Amino acid sequence: MGSSRFPRRYLIVFLMFICTSVCYIERVGFSIAYTTAADAAGVNQSSKGVILSTFYYGYACSQVPGGWAAQKIGGRRVLLLSFLLWSLTCAFVPLDPNRTMVLVIARLLVGVAQGFIFPSIHTVLAQWVPPHERSRSVSFTTSGMYLGAAMGMLMLPSLVKYRGPQSVFLAEAALGAMWSLLWFSYAADPPRSEHPKATASGFGETLLPLKGSSKLKAENGVHPTKTPTIPWKRIVTSLPVWAIVVNNFTFHYALYVLMNWLPTYFELGLQISLQEMGSSKMMPYLNMFLFSNIGGVIADHFVTRRILSITKTRKLLNTVGFIVASLALMALPYFRTPGGALFCSSVALGFLALGRAGFAVNHMDIAPRYAGIIMGVSNTAGTLAGIVGVDLTGRLLEAAKEAQLDLTSPESWTSVFFIPGLLCIFSSFVFLVLSTGERIFD
Repeated sequence: MGSSRFPRRYLIVFLMFICTSVCYIERVGFSIAYTTAADAAGVNQSSKGVILSTFYYGYACSQVPGGWAAQKIGGRRVLLLSFLLWSLTCAFVPLDPNRTMVLVIARLLVGVAQGFIFPSIHTVLAQWVPPHERSRSVSFTTSGMYLGAAMGMLMLPSLVKYRGPQSVFLAEAALGAMWSLLWFSYAADPPRSEHPKATASGFGETLLPLKGSSKLKAENGVHPTKTPTIPWKRIVTSLPVWAIVVNNFTFHYALYVLMNWLPTYFELGLQISLQEMGSSKMMPYLNMFLFSNIGGVIADHFVTRRILSITKTRKLLNTVGFIVASLALMALPYFRTPGGALFCSSVALGFLALGRAGFAVNHMDIAPRYAGIIMGVSNTAGTLAGIVGVDLTGRLLEAAKEAQLDLTSPESWTSVFFIPGLLCIFSSFVFLVLSTGERIFD
């Protein structure tokens, strides 16, 4: 598990933080590079929405298989293979808006590869991290997404300006290759029951609650080799699982709409280029990075100090995060200055990230053994949100243009931001009613 000064699990968590950062640099990078190339080629908003949403079709298809693969062959191996696949795709695919089929196939491949990543991360975290560290470990790991998005928004527009859109693909491929080398060199599976932290983290079959003869064998030092059957029926019919699924859908609907269309909102809605905005354009994602970690620290503090139960902690942070985010989202189209739009989008994304200390950690509360599987199921819903939200936004904007509405007017963007705002209110209510922090799967 590493030295007493720096336990090995901290290195694993840090590497996965870098992993999520690189993944979101890639996602933001494609949005920026493709938008620039597509605008130069005269591609309409609806067609842009189709290409931007293609990634999520591949991503949706591999979520549950990703959880299954991580369960069967190990999250560490699956992470490495996934990174290599999407990095190679970025390295060799040309960014030409007129070659639509090539871009569709490439984005599907990248989506499939990245779809294996987050179920694998949750499997690895469930193996390495003890329960009292899970909120901040998950929050820190996933906050890499937002730091990556912030870094992408800050640096990649300049790269596009001086080196062209294709340079973004090559830079992303290089980052993916470097992370793969780090992961191959330093990642490892956790030791079994020789170490108390491994026991606490729930690694291995014998370190989870066992029944009957299996428990007796474990106590006598004999490790059963049979892999447990995944309780698919119980997972699909579980109301707490559905609470996670609904909130994952809403979180990613709002996130992906803002991630893919916020550059267009600034460029067309507010008539300001990303270059002119300087470093301020990274603030929404930097805010997500900060609030994600704040939420994790608060949640673990409440749990370890027994201020609130795990159930109440998850519900409190989820509700506060989603309700505040909903208000900011619905106010966004009425702020007609770049500063006002940045403030609203920063509040919305920041509090959505705070809410992740509720629903996004709940997989490991209710089912640590099947955390990767349930993450795959809920992330499939989140990915469907990306498909629906990104494509629907393009269609809404195209419909606004056909109705003779100017894209600089608030009316053109009201439905774009009201839909995720209302979804946040609905999802927070679902989580309040249906969720639990108790373990319900052995």
